[in-house]
Parts: sequence; C-alpha cells; structure tokens
Amino acid sequence: MISKEPLSRITLFDKMNAATLSLVTPEMPRLNKVRNENGYSQTPTFPVPPDMPMQYADIGDVRIRFAHSPAPDKPTLVILSPFPQSILAYAPLWAAFAERYNLYAFDMPGFGRSEGGVKFMTFKAQGDYLKLFLEHFGIVGAHLLGPDVGMPAILYYVGSHENTVKTIIFGDGPAVAPSSNASVIRKMVYSPFWRMIFRVAGAGALTEAGRRTCYVNYTPNELELSDYKKSYSGRMSQTLEWFKGYPASLSTVDPLLERIDKPALIFWGDEDAILYPDNGERIQQRMKNSEFHIFKSCGHFCYRTARTNSRPWS
Repeated sequence: MISKEPLSRITLFDKMNAATLSLVTPEMPRLNKVRNENGYSQTPTFPVPPDMPMQYADIGDVRIRFAHSPAPDKPTLVILSPFPQSILAYAPLWAAFAERYNLYAFDMPGFGRSEGGVKFMTFKAQGDYLKLFLEHFGIVGAHLLGPDVGMPAILYYVGSHENTVKTIIFGDGPAVAPSSNASVIRKMVYSPFWRMIFRVAGAGALTEAGRRTCYVNYTPNELELSDYKKSYSGRMSQTLEWFKGYPASLSTVDPLLERIDKPALIFWGDEDAILYPDNGERIQQRMKNSEFHIFKSCGHFCYRTARTNSRPWS
C-alpha cells in the first residue's frame, strides 16, 4: 500500500530554483499558453493518489519497489517508471488497468524508490534489468508499457534479448539519433555546468521543475510530489550520469529500431517540452510494425494528462 511516511515538501528554495530554470527555458511561454487554453488549475487533480499495492523485492543485487495486482487469467502488463517521477504516477490509472490485466509496475534501479547506483545509468543496463525482472516473476507473453526513461529500456530489451513479449507501448523518451531535445534535456546532457546546477539545487527543485515543465492538464498532489522528491534526494549526482551518458546510450538503441518487429504503439504529447514529437515520428518510420499516436493538448507527461477525446489506452 502507499506509504504513510512523513511528507517531504517542496520548499520556497525549491520553487525559487525551479522558477530560475523556467526563465531560461524558451518553451515555457508556449506551455503557459496551453495551460491557459486548457483551464489549468493549481488544485491537485486528486487530493491524494488512489491506492496502489506497493511492495519491495531483491532482484539481482538491488532492492526495488514494485506494485502488483494479480489476475492470472488476464493478459500481463508490465509498466516501467518515468523520470523525475516514480511508479506512484500510475496511481490514477491503476484500478482501470487492474480490471483488465495481470498488472505489474516497477521503479527501475536508480530511479523512483528503488536502489541502484551509477552502473544502472545506461539504456543497456536498464534493458538488461528488465530481463531480470521478468525472469524473477516468471513473466511470459507480457505487454510492456514505458514512457520517458522506461522507453529506451524496453527497446533495448526487446531488440537485444530473446523474449516472448507480445506488444510494446512507449513514448516521450529517447531512442532515435539524432535526438530532438528541448532546452532542458540539452542542458542536462551537454552542459557540465548545468548538471552541477541541478546537483546543487537538489531533488526538490528537480521535482518542481518537472511539475512546471511537463504538466499541462494534470496537477500532482503533495503526496505525489513528496514521493518524487524523496526518490532523488541524496542521489542527484548518480541520476545525472544517465544524462551525461545519453549520447553513448543512444548509440546502443538507435541501431535496434529496424530489427524490432513486435506490434508497437508509440505515443507523444503534442506539447512535449522535453523531447519533441518528431522523435516519435522518426521512430515509427523505422519500426516495421508500429503506429504513432499524438495526444492533443498534452505535455511530456501525456500518459497522465490525455483527455477523454484522445485515443484511450487499450
């Protein structure tokens, strides 16, 4: 179940640092315009997150947090965590998914509330760990869903390992070279100065910056923000290694795109201010059995903010 531990709140210092980043983020005026058009509210979409059956397990040499709603007679869906969030981001979707699937989600090593050091901060390491996760639980014939950092992990796993995966669903993440990166990603990937700024500003500023840059419909509540802040407190340096190694990691996934023949649904928010939608278009052109769907009036966290007139998850 969702922990009742004390909250780690977003402080004035966190907000000031995030506001400073916003001033040097050229995508912000467009995002603010879209929020106004969407009638965006600062009131949390859910006062508290719907409950999730959170658990911990030792898999490989790390302790990870995962959630599982068993339904052995139904298809299996495995969901990977996003950044700078955690699997708690799926709480509003959990009950609906659990009605239809034997459902798993896990915080990838070094992300969310799972343990894991620098050695996991590559696309390859996360894809290899996905293999361990599936083997640990004896999962075969799964459907895989992964936005953001979960996306290249899925693509590396499916493109590099023998597997029984039935379909893959992914978006809003890196996989194709050259990657069309918005300004925040360019700072985190290519600027040692900006990586230092993110380290000094800390997990609270990262969480608040994500709130400002990635949502245009959904508003997270205090418990969600607390979980995300705790997810990266004390380990910003190691997490930023994922971004420092981004170009090298990209070179391990991009060559796999043509060989992946699993049925694939690629999704993107049309207002994504982290990774631009043309990434998804170019991936779809290279993957032989894929389709591309744009969620209208949605940002980077489009899997949370898609409106009811967009294509439903299926």
